[in-house]
Amino acid sequence: MRRGRPGGPRGGTDWWRGAAGALSGALAGCAALAVAELLSAAVRREAGPVVAVGGAAIDRTPAAVKDWAIRQFGTNDKLVLQVGIVAVLALLAVALGLVALRRRGLGAAGVLLFGAIGALAAVTRPDSTSPVDALPSLVGGVAGAALLYVLAGRLRVTAEADGAEPADAAGSAGHSEEPPRATWDRRGFIVAATAAAAASAGVGALGRSLNAAGGKDAVASRDRIRLPAPASAAPAVPRGAQVRVPGVSSFVTSAADFYRVDTALVVPRVNADSWRLRIHGKGVGRPTTVSFADLLRRELIERDITLTCVSNEVGGPYVGNARWIGVRLADLLAECGVEPPAKGGPADQLVARSVDGMTLGTPVDDVMDGRDAMLALGMNGRPLPFEHGFPVRMLVPGLYGYVSACKWIEDIELTTFDAYDPYWVRRDWAREAPVKTQSRIDTPKPFARPKAGTVMVAGVAWAQHRGIDKVEVRVDDGPWRTADLAAEATRDTWRQWSFPWKATPGGHTLTVRATDRTGEVQTEKRTRTIPDGASGRHAVVVTVD
Repeated sequence: MRRGRPGGPRGGTDWWRGAAGALSGALAGCAALAVAELLSAAVRREAGPVVAVGGAAIDRTPAAVKDWAIRQFGTNDKLVLQVGIVAVLALLAVALGLVALRRRGLGAAGVLLFGAIGALAAVTRPDSTSPVDALPSLVGGVAGAALLYVLAGRLRVTAEADGAEPADAAGSAGHSEEPPRATWDRRGFIVAATAAAAASAGVGALGRSLNAAGGKDAVASRDRIRLPAPASAAPAVPRGAQVRVPGVSSFVTSAADFYRVDTALVVPRVNADSWRLRIHGKGVGRPTTVSFADLLRRELIERDITLTCVSNEVGGPYVGNARWIGVRLADLLAECGVEPPAKGGPADQLVARSVDGMTLGTPVDDVMDGRDAMLALGMNGRPLPFEHGFPVRMLVPGLYGYVSACKWIEDIELTTFDAYDPYWVRRDWAREAPVKTQSRIDTPKPFARPKAGTVMVAGVAWAQHRGIDKVEVRVDDGPWRTADLAAEATRDTWRQWSFPWKATPGGHTLTVRATDRTGEVQTEKRTRTIPDGASGRHAVVVTVD
């Protein structure tokens, strides 16, 4: 006579079957994502469920939460979001696998539901132009649901007699035979699960490979570009523009180090050969469409311009200076018959649209007032990197990026502020956003422990399109003392500064403030980034040994 296993005849079976159910759900989720990845290569990679759902999540996230994510994770915010989406999907898949143990039809239906949610997210994205965008998520959902249904079938419990035929209820009294054991098809499940895992891995790898190959034409088009010499070259950077203090930001920010803040989970890969820009709308007497080659044939300008993100906190890293080459935007608009409101034009807002559906609104007067607003084709002597808007981006000196620096631009519409609210304005950011006068201490770093004696305090200050006239430093609650200003390149670039501090032992707070060319002194009033950029004065605390 055999004795039942600890916990009853079904104790061990239930545990292992539950683990197998959770694994079934995870495998179904992996299969759904793998199939969707493969199909997104045939449709477009932005139609994949992770990207589509991630984009929808970004669109529906309150501005304050987005701002928090940028502060916490910086340029890794999109990676964190994608990892979070996959983690949530994995947990839900495991839960559906456990549901399928008892009701496999319901579990499979749950996988289908998530496929439908991904499809809905894909076709409602601003950059979606076809219902075909729903296919990756839908077909992936069907594949995942079918796999879960099959695997759950392998986990169905059956009664297996142990030795002789089990006695019926009436005849079992007094007998010592072990009751029927609850069993499930372990071998069949292991074979099916292994095959599903291998197939999902292969399909997913193929999908990733095809998606990567899909951008090769865009990469090749960029590699073929040779930027011509500009008709109006940037003035040489003055010899004294870079202070000789270790730890200060380089006057020119490399493309690799230049900040990137946008909502694109997948960097668009646009082929310059097929790229087109449409200019139309209110007051456009001659609507036009231009190609990249058309822009290259125009007179090009080259300028050093500092860009700043509105999400940059006081003393933050989201500011950078580069040498841009492009076409004067005001000239192009004038050729289309556009007049600024200051000269009687009917449109006061220029709405720029990106290939990923982003919309930015810029005051037409600012674009056409003589500043170096441009459609940029190059950055630091090379074609734009894909991460920074290749093949063409817009930039307007003196305005925060969210109202001026549209990357991957493909459409310009002239309209009015009353008629249309672009993406960020609909999320409670200001319609117009000139860059605020700001300064930053680059060295010493917060909580540094410099030695007593002369310590060089240095950093950067900016007030694009106005210029910086003075920078002052205060130690603790002492008087403001004037710092040494580096040579100015142009009023559209940041300006470096330095201050020799006679440091004494103990803890100290160093504070900086700038004065722009209009005479405006950087305010001490602290405000958050929403709705039109942070204000306040940057300070660092150090301990002198």
